[in-house]
Amino acid sequence: MEIDHWLRSLADSETDEPLAPTTRNNFRRVLNVAFNFARNRGYCVDNPAAMTAKAKVVDCAAGILTVEETSRLLENASEKLVPYIAIGAFAGLRRAELERLDWKEVDLQSRLIEVTANKAKSARRRFVKIKPNLFLWLKPYAKPQGPVTPLGYRKLLARARRLACIQIWPNNALRHGFASYYLAHFKKAGAAELALELGHTNATLVFQHYRELVKPKDAKRYWSIVPETKGANIVALAKAA
Repeated sequence: MEIDHWLRSLADSETDEPLAPTTRNNFRRVLNVAFNFARNRGYCVDNPAAMTAKAKVVDCAAGILTVEETSRLLENASEKLVPYIAIGAFAGLRRAELERLDWKEVDLQSRLIEVTANKAKSARRRFVKIKPNLFLWLKPYAKPQGPVTPLGYRKLLARARRLACIQIWPNNALRHGFASYYLAHFKKAGAAELALELGHTNATLVFQHYRELVKPKDAKRYWSIVPETKGANIVALAKAA
């Protein structure tokens, strides 16, 4: 069936790799809704999407970059791309949210990033805290306004990955890394606060997906990734005690 073939051909725009089963099923669900609406309005006689195969979802740990890979990625990124990577890695915004983010929504004084309702996947406004290391990454590049994500960022990211020798790029690598290292390091905040930072409503799912993916000593090193000098994207990794 053509729809089945189309669903299986969907690929990540950054990596060209097939979409994760959950993402593919989300596309299938939207198609079902669209065809049901069309059928109810008399625009078509049946719903062909209902006959498509549902992708098998295997419960596995979220893929993340190591501390060293994250460090090398920032070290090898162009200045235009540093804020995009830093916010993804240390604030956990979704790719679509990052693409729509404007510098006027990044308040370094209050140390908050505003994700407006019209830019959030959940259509709910939220604020994400700017952690100390993220503040240091953003300060040299902050602007009064304008898009945070540069034009042609996919090519810039691909180049940074090559220079950083990162061959495997897990799906939502930066966001999943943020959540995993957050939960391991900021234990007092817990899954509930992490869910708010991510824009989720279910803290239980967050706890199930990201608990015990990384060791606390690695999480401590992750949140110690900072630029060595002002305005330079040279990474200094603080050694865990």
